[in-house]
Parts: sequence; C-alpha cells; structure tokens
Amino acid sequence: MICVAPRPRPSGTAGSKGHLMRLWCIHPCYLDSKGLVACWREGLLACRVLRGETRGYKNHPQLERFRSQPDPAGMIDIYLLAIYREAKKRGYSFDLGKIEPGNSRRRIPVTDGQLEYELKHLKGKLKKRDRGRCVELAGVKVPRAHPIFRVIPGGVEPWEKQDGGRRAVTL
Repeated sequence: MICVAPRPRPSGTAGSKGHLMRLWCIHPCYLDSKGLVACWREGLLACRVLRGETRGYKNHPQLERFRSQPDPAGMIDIYLLAIYREAKKRGYSFDLGKIEPGNSRRRIPVTDGQLEYELKHLKGKLKKRDRGRCVELAGVKVPRAHPIFRVIPGGVEPWEKQDGGRRAVTL
C-alpha cells in the first residue's frame, strides 16, 4: 500500500495550528476546489493514521466511523476513490497511485442529521471563500451522501465537534 500524506506545514502558516480534519460525509460534488483538495489531503493523512504510520491525529473523532470497520484503512482508500473520481471529473490531477481501493461494497452508516449539519457547515465556509459556489448550493436542502455512506435517520453524529468545539450530544 502506498499511502502518502502531505508534509506538515511550517509553524505559523495557515492551518498549522488548530487544524481540524474534515472527512466529509456529504457527496464530494458539493465541495469547492479548496474543499476537495483539502479532503484528499486529509484523507491521505487519515490513511497513514489508521495504518499507524504517524503519531498525530491518532484519537481524532472523525476516524471513529472508519475504525469501527473490519478494514479501516481499506475503507479510507475506498472513501478517497470517490474524492479522486470527483477531482478527475473536474479536470484535477490527483494521484490514484497514492491509494489502493479494494472492491468492498460495505457501507458505513451516517445520519441524515449529520448530512444536514455538514451541508450547513460547508455553506458557511463557502460564504467566505466562494460565494458563487454558495449560490449554486442554495437550493440543496437534502444533500446526497458520499458513496461510502448509507444514510439512516438521526441527529448529528456524536463524534462531530460542533461550533464552539463541543461534541454533539444526541438525545
């Protein structure tokens, strides 16, 4: 398996402090170019974490859903395949050689509340960095899930850190 993560950014640069990994549950078609590239990079980092090849992010809550699978790193590779396909559709040149997606048909459950939360979160980011993309997504009320996820009813996932850094609480 070839799983290469990006080099860490020098201290003091954007994203070097307080960086939160985001492995989107919503379909990658909703992401802007920055979001898609970041998701690819962070997915490669997640791959290294799940293979024990790095010390950082070991306890990151977004990895819980992958760790619950029989082959966590394999599931990240399948997750990244959908990111790769979206990038290719847009004319980007992500390196497919960095992942080894299997052919598992296994799907990870995700709640509809999580998808709604992520769409709202993405729209908030897009208001600041890509107003055109934000306008394109204005009509989306019920987002599609990333192909690796199976949608089930429920609220925001308990591993999600919501505004203010608090974990979601499901009642």
